[in-house]
Amino acid sequence: MNIAIYMEGGGPKPNSHALLRQGMDAFLAEIKDACRKKRWNWKLVCCGTRDETYKHFENERANSDDSIVVLLVDSETRVDMSAPAAHLAAHDQWDFQGVDDDVIHLMVQTMETWIVADPDALRAYYGQGFRGNVLPRHQNLEEVNKSDIGQALNLATQGTQKGKYHKIKHARELLQLINTMTVRERCPHCERLFETLLQLINSEE
Repeated sequence: MNIAIYMEGGGPKPNSHALLRQGMDAFLAEIKDACRKKRWNWKLVCCGTRDETYKHFENERANSDDSIVVLLVDSETRVDMSAPAAHLAAHDQWDFQGVDDDVIHLMVQTMETWIVADPDALRAYYGQGFRGNVLPRHQNLEEVNKSDIGQALNLATQGTQKGKYHKIKHARELLQLINTMTVRERCPHCERLFETLLQLINSEE
C-alpha cells in the first residue's frame, strides 16, 4: 500500500520544490511514521502552482490502484462550506466527482497560516527584531484573510537579521520548527488533515 500527497507550492528554481518538501515532510512526521509502521510507501510531492497540483493528483489517481492519493492546496479564501471538495469546485472549477472527500485537504487560507500559528517558533527562528505583537491573535486563524496573514508575517520579520519572510528561503526551516499540535489547535483544517489521514492509515489492514 502507498500514500501519495500532492501539495501546492515550490517556486521556479530547480531546488525550491525539494526544499519545501523537506519542511513539510518534517511537519507531517506523525503521518509519515504511521505509514512506516504499516510498511507503506510514503510520497510527498510539491507540485508548484495549484493547477499543476490538481493535474498531478488526477494523473496519480488514474494510474494507481493501490495508493491513497491526497490533494493538499491553499483554500485562498475563507471556507464556508463543510466539504473541501465543494469549496474547490466552486473556487477553481475542479471536478471531484467520485472522489472521496477524505483525500481532499486544505491549508486555510494559506500555508503561511500554519506558520503564523506558532509565534514562539517564529521568535526562536528570527531572533532579535522579530515583532510578534503584530501577528493575529485569533484562536481560529482560519478566519484571518490570506492577505492579512502575509502582511502580518512580513511586518513581524522585516526588521530581523534573516530579513522579511521568504517562502523558499525560510519555509523549509520554519516547518521543521513549528509545533504541530499548536498549529492543529488553531487551524481546524490542519487538524482534519492529521485526523483523517491517520484514521485512513490505521484502518487499513
